[in-house]
Amino acid sequence: MSSVASSEASSSRSAASASPSPSRSPSPNPDGPEPSESNKTFAELGISSQLCDACTTLGFKKPSDIQIEAIPPALEGRDIIGLAQTGSGKTAAFSLPILQTLWENPQPFYALILAPTRELAYQISQQVSALGTGIGVRTAVIVGGMDMMSQSIALSKRPHIIVATPGRLMDHLENTKGFSLKALKYLVLDEADRLLDMDFGPIIDKVLKVVPKERNTYLFSATMTTKVAKLQRASLNKPVRVEVSSKYSTVSTLLQHYLLLPLKLKDAHLLYLANELSSSSMIIFTRTVNDAQRLSIILRRLGFPAIPLHGQMSQSMRLASLNKFKSGGRSILVATDVASRGLDIPLVDLVINYDMPTNSKDYVHRVGRTARAGRSGKSITLVTQYDVEILQRIESHIGKKMSSFDVDKEAVAVLTDTVARASREAAAEMRETGTGGSGGKRGRDGKRKAFSDKDERDRDDDVVEAGVPRKKNKFSNAGKKKGGPPGGRR
Repeated sequence: MSSVASSEASSSRSAASASPSPSRSPSPNPDGPEPSESNKTFAELGISSQLCDACTTLGFKKPSDIQIEAIPPALEGRDIIGLAQTGSGKTAAFSLPILQTLWENPQPFYALILAPTRELAYQISQQVSALGTGIGVRTAVIVGGMDMMSQSIALSKRPHIIVATPGRLMDHLENTKGFSLKALKYLVLDEADRLLDMDFGPIIDKVLKVVPKERNTYLFSATMTTKVAKLQRASLNKPVRVEVSSKYSTVSTLLQHYLLLPLKLKDAHLLYLANELSSSSMIIFTRTVNDAQRLSIILRRLGFPAIPLHGQMSQSMRLASLNKFKSGGRSILVATDVASRGLDIPLVDLVINYDMPTNSKDYVHRVGRTARAGRSGKSITLVTQYDVEILQRIESHIGKKMSSFDVDKEAVAVLTDTVARASREAAAEMRETGTGGSGGKRGRDGKRKAFSDKDERDRDDDVVEAGVPRKKNKFSNAGKKKGGPPGGRR
């Protein structure tokens, strides 16, 4: 097999064991999967020497719990159900068995890995490429927001492993001449609960109809929802179920705070926090694209190195934002939940929830961006008078009480006029440029481009988030459904 070139960043996740392996709270690790308490080695799991060398190169000193439980039955040819959270080595758990059998029987279009978001697809591909460097694996990333023609050319080179989001994959299956998955040996559905929450179910059903029934299927999910259970029955054959810890929890090194404030002073409090904690690298999570864009402009106008990340940015801009933040070029990332799940962003000191996540799973994923790999970290959640019940629900689920974060109220009051002026300027800039869902000719043209037929099934519509019904949109087939599906695609 020939050498590989593919660039995407590592995505390790947490996992699960159905046998007597001890349960533990996941601790996401940007430097690789968290090792288990076992003394087993990758070689003892049956992994070949070439792949063991690749694991050593990547800093995987010994296998994590999910890898110990999932790899041996996978190498025996069994289907796998892995119930796992972010951070404990899921990607390697399904990649290593695929790569090992690929080395023994190389052929194009050998495996397909489906991921819910574009960024996660890129990261999975990079880790697969890194693990398979020694055996010359070829990968291709097929996601929306990128040029169809260049992706068609990549597919014409007949890669061994395809990492894709469902919508764009289906576009190519329907429209790219000569592309077929009839010889597929492995199908992986990563973050299956998220895939189905994003209404990719009908597309996944179509994919299942065009891939061989005689294949291996790996299904990894954070929780066993009703939709995931239905998908399991439809696509897996006598699977082995592995589970380490299915309870969502936060790590002990994370200091969790809440800040109770009136809604009208939300922006002023955010600016106060950005100023007081300016030495920290931080991610600010918002519910909507509009707020992510607006707050990043406000912060930049007031001298803070902020950069946005949301689903209405082009894919190249999204990757550029991530890279600038990871490299330290910007110390503040203002993002929707597109950045909350699966992404390895090391050395984040602080997570601020500008908007309350409406469920505890999203909260755990958000705050999991800090306090990684045993490091300490801090989260501050802004709580208005309308959010108290949600706060109590999250505290009950994670089994911890957050402590109140004290602010200087007089200092916040001094900032209100400054923030109001910057907010007006940001609104004017967004109207002029048509960003963040605002008007303006450029904005309307951008929406037409973003919601073209090619990307319709793979778009990241996070203008409306967290269970709020999506508004109808004349450019959106999905929006024509009555009320629209809850939440937005990130």
